[in-house]
Amino acid sequence: MAKSTPSRSSDHMRSFAVALMCLTVLLCATVLAPASAVARTYTAMVIDGDTGEVLHEYRADHKVYPASLTKIMTLYMLFDALDHGKVSLSTPMKVSKRAWGQAPSKLGLKPGESISVKDAILALVTKSANDIAVVVAEHLGGTEIKFAQMMTSEARRIGMTRTTFRNASGLPNRGQMTTARDMIKMAVALRKNYGDYYHYFSTQKFRFGNRTYGNHNNLLASYYGTDGIKTGYINASGFNLVASVNRNGKRLIAAVFGGRTARTRDDQMKKLLDRAYLKLKEDGEIMPPRPRFSPDEKILPADAQLLIAKLESQREAEQPGRVDTQTVVSRIKPETATDGWAIQVGAFSDQRRAQEAVLAAARTAPDVLRLTRAAVEQQASGTGVVYRARLLGFEGETAARAACAALRREKVACIPVNAGGAG
Repeated sequence: MAKSTPSRSSDHMRSFAVALMCLTVLLCATVLAPASAVARTYTAMVIDGDTGEVLHEYRADHKVYPASLTKIMTLYMLFDALDHGKVSLSTPMKVSKRAWGQAPSKLGLKPGESISVKDAILALVTKSANDIAVVVAEHLGGTEIKFAQMMTSEARRIGMTRTTFRNASGLPNRGQMTTARDMIKMAVALRKNYGDYYHYFSTQKFRFGNRTYGNHNNLLASYYGTDGIKTGYINASGFNLVASVNRNGKRLIAAVFGGRTARTRDDQMKKLLDRAYLKLKEDGEIMPPRPRFSPDEKILPADAQLLIAKLESQREAEQPGRVDTQTVVSRIKPETATDGWAIQVGAFSDQRRAQEAVLAAARTAPDVLRLTRAAVEQQASGTGVVYRARLLGFEGETAARAACAALRREKVACIPVNAGGAG
C-alpha cells in the first residue's frame, strides 16, 4: 500500500497540470477571440465634406483594423515631405531587403533597386503595394518602426484620438487599430492640408515596367463623382473603403469597414452615399443644379457634366428624390454640337457602356482632359441607335490630337473629331 501512494500523488499532479494548461488555453481564447471578432464588425460613417455634418454613423468609434487604409497616412506623410521640400517627385528611394520581403500585394522590386517618389505614390494608390509602403517608411523615418511612431504622432495632431499605427502598409498587427470616425478625419485633413496631391487618388491605372496595375477602388468607375480615396483588406478586418464623392459641388466623405466581399462593401457604400445625397436634396442643399468651380476643386468637369445631365433627366422624368447612379446621358446632340474640336473614345449600342467609357477616359488623363466637357451623343443609324462617347472643348485640332496621343499611351482608344462638323 505504501508504494501506491506516490503513484496516486503523481497522477493527481499530472491531472492538475493538464487542467491548468486547459484553463490557460481557454482563458487565452477568451481574451483573443473577442478582439478578432470585434475587428471584423461592420462600422460606417458619412459626413458632409464641406460642413463636417454627420449624415450617417454606425459604431463610428468602434476600434477596427485599418488594413491598407493605413497607406492613406503613409501617403499623407509623403505629401508632407513633398510640401516641405524634403523630397521631390523625382527623388529615388532605395528598396531594402526588408521591403523586398513584404507579403503581397507588392511590386516586387529587388533589394538595391530604386523607385521615384511619384511612382511610389501611384503604386500605393493603385496597387496598394506593401513593399513600396516600407520603402517610403524607411526613406522618411529610417526604420518602419520609427515611421509608424511618426504616423501615430501625426494622427494625434489631426485629431485621430483612437488610432495607433504599427507599420506603414496595414499588414496584420494586433496593435494597429483605428475607427471609421478617425479615418474620415484623416481624409478631411489630407484634402485640407495637401489638396495639391489629392488628384493622385483618382488614378485608374498605373504602368510600371512592363505591367499595368488597376486601382482597387471600384467606385472610381462605377459611382459618378467619386474622386478617391482608398480600399483595404485583411482577413481580420474584412473589406474596408474610404470614399470621397463630389456631386454638383457638394462633397461627401464616407468610410465603411467589415464588408464580407469587395462587392458587398461597394454596394453598401453606394447605398449610404445615395441616402446622404437624398437627404441633402430634401433639405434643399443640392442647389443650384449647375456646379460652381474654383481653382481649388479637383473634381473633373467631365464628372460634373454627367451629373448635370442626370439631374436634368430626372426632372424631365418627374421622379423627384430618385437617385439612379446607373443612368446618365448628355442632352447634347451631334447636330447642335459647335464646340470646335473634340475626341471620341468609343461608339456603342449600349448607353451605359458609353457613359463608362467617357468617364474612364476623363480619369485616365486628368491633366489633359481637366477642362473638357463630357458628352454621350445619341445618334440614329441604320441598325438602331449609336451612343458616341466624347469629350468636348478642345482649342483646335492640335490639342485634340495631343489628348488622343496621351490616351493611346494608356491603351485607351481615341480619335480626334471636329465637333462642329460631321465628325
